[in-house]
Amino acid sequence: MPPLSNLEVISLVDSFPYHHDESVYAESQAHLYTFKSHDKRGNLGYVLASSIEKLRVYPDKLVIDDANQTISISEEYDTVEKRSTMMNDLASEWRNEKKFDVLSGWRAELYAVYYPSRELYFTFERSACSILGLVTYGVHITGYIPATDTKPLRLWVPRRSKTKSTYPGMLDNTVAGGISYPYGVFDTLIKECGEEAGFEAQLIKEKAKSVGSVSYYYIRTAAAGGERGFLQPEVQYIYDLELSEDSPMPKPVDGEVQEFYLWDVDTVRQEIAAGNFKPNTALGELIFSQI
Repeated sequence: MPPLSNLEVISLVDSFPYHHDESVYAESQAHLYTFKSHDKRGNLGYVLASSIEKLRVYPDKLVIDDANQTISISEEYDTVEKRSTMMNDLASEWRNEKKFDVLSGWRAELYAVYYPSRELYFTFERSACSILGLVTYGVHITGYIPATDTKPLRLWVPRRSKTKSTYPGMLDNTVAGGISYPYGVFDTLIKECGEEAGFEAQLIKEKAKSVGSVSYYYIRTAAAGGERGFLQPEVQYIYDLELSEDSPMPKPVDGEVQEFYLWDVDTVRQEIAAGNFKPNTALGELIFSQI
């Protein structure tokens, strides 16, 4: 396979068509149902039309309007607590009945789902979010050692465990993780840095630097585990972590990482172009490597 261009790397993760490509966008919409709030005023996600029949058996919980291609939460679920309980009961039922393959990667971890006004709307099992095309959030951090007179800029790059249910054996950001409820962004960063790389909390508090965020609309592939084609819009909060030769080396802790490499930027770019990075982390590494 020829090396991927930077635009091709971006298109692998930001793969949902944009409005300006009218014919492709319209075609994609024809195969989607909009997932709406109980009051019908908030659009929360998109559900594949091929999944609708599996969801039609819960008319007291999920209201399907085929004429308008919408699926909404029933009006009676009018509080965060009611919605969270009902939706997670449904997810557990889907898992027990093996209704969706993606739930074989069950996390027992809740993600926050927000109403468009930014209020918490309900919490939901992480592995089920893509079934409904819900927006998810994460933190990614790139650990690096600056260039010196004798050595180039180098980045710490982990290889994911081959037993991971998603993207096994692929390369990743130094640390990356989803933001679970009720953790905040920086709390998650500290937690994930400890769990995945063995970094002490004090190091992260002193050295981690927020450098913005990236958002993209991913269409899941086979490497993600479970069904292809589920929609997965994401927002990632990005941090840099300046280290030195004397800083503690990252080390695998919780089994999610197989090993860490300390690579120069040229090597990282080659691995990105070869398609060896997890798609969304390739985006983060690509941004960093252009600096």
